[in-house]
Amino acid sequence: MPSPDIRYSRDHEWVRLDGDIATVGITDHAQEALGDLVFVELPAIDRVVEAGEACAVVESVKAASDVFAPLAGKVVETNQAVVDDPAVINGDAEGEGWLFRLEIDDPATLDALMDADAYAAFLSESEA
Repeated sequence: MPSPDIRYSRDHEWVRLDGDIATVGITDHAQEALGDLVFVELPAIDRVVEAGEACAVVESVKAASDVFAPLAGKVVETNQAVVDDPAVINGDAEGEGWLFRLEIDDPATLDALMDADAYAAFLSESEA
């Protein structure tokens, strides 16, 4: 179930903002669609990304999927735990399974992302 304190992208990434640091991961819906994750590749620290840019990869036994930066900014931290054990994402995609943290350029750009209700409606429409 989507969380009220998280924003969502149409590419199934989530963002939780803390000041000007955005924690980014894939949604619970995305990890369910992918199945058991077996490999994660994260962006390099200090990499500058644009919103919508592919910057990470998650791979399951079924498929590989790009992860897109939902906001523009600089990568300041990555979650080594998900590289060491990709199943962490399957167990807690929108918590301990976060992928990377961005120092974002403009916090106002968060407003362009969907809140939990809008994301739930988006999922309903895409499954119809």
